Amino acid sequence: MSLITTENKDGVLFLGFNRPDKKNAITLDMYRTLTAAFKAAQADDTVRVVLVHGSPDTFTSGNDLADFLSEPMDDKSPIPAFLEALSHFEKPIVAAVNGPAIGIGTTMLLHCDLVYADTTAKLAVPFINLGAVPEGGSSYLMPRIMGNVRAAELLMLGETFNGQKAKEYGLVNDVVEPGKLMETATAAARKLAQRPPAALRITKSLLKRWNRDTLDKVIPTELELFAQQLRSPEAKEAMTAFFEKRKPDFSGFK
Repeated sequence: MSLITTENKDGVLFLGFNRPDKKNAITLDMYRTLTAAFKAAQADDTVRVVLVHGSPDTFTSGNDLADFLSEPMDDKSPIPAFLEALSHFEKPIVAAVNGPAIGIGTTMLLHCDLVYADTTAKLAVPFINLGAVPEGGSSYLMPRIMGNVRAAELLMLGETFNGQKAKEYGLVNDVVEPGKLMETATAAARKLAQRPPAALRITKSLLKRWNRDTLDKVIPTELELFAQQLRSPEAKEAMTAFFEKRKPDFSGFK
């Protein structure tokens, strides 16, 4: 069974997380597959739009922590390559978000062009709870999208929020009933696929280009600090508590 599914239909590449027994937690191999899929879609003229989706009850719960912690976050890690492929993708990306969208499941939405959620969506950027720091350009893009105080609320408290709040904060375009999610996202993707492709790519590039140089510095800086923080005593306590299914205790840190 492929943990990442692809289907090219009517100019739309449906790119799906398919690990429902693990709430679509993303392994390192899945990152490699996602990167390859985006690169292939970029080179394939029959692909006009990419639609990223999850399984029937989950978008993605974020990184598979056991797998994620098995390899160092360095130049050989597949995560920087994925973020580069995602953030530099020239064609439109639509996302359909349902159930958990945790960590990278939320920050990847910052690089999508249209985002739809249903009423079951539960988003979070809980890096702080694991002793980690923002990634995926979120420390730069979130304040630009929603303002500093709202970005601080989400990134510094690390609490879960629903699709309606995500819409209010500018992370999603619309919130629909669960049975309407894929229909709504697919309809939008097909409309994009029918637009003039060169004009669409140029429009996206114009929307992105003024942030490009900054974002290309922010993402690797975040990842460097993320990797450093993963080696910290705070992160060790957070991860140990997670696997021991207890509340972490940060009272002894300064």
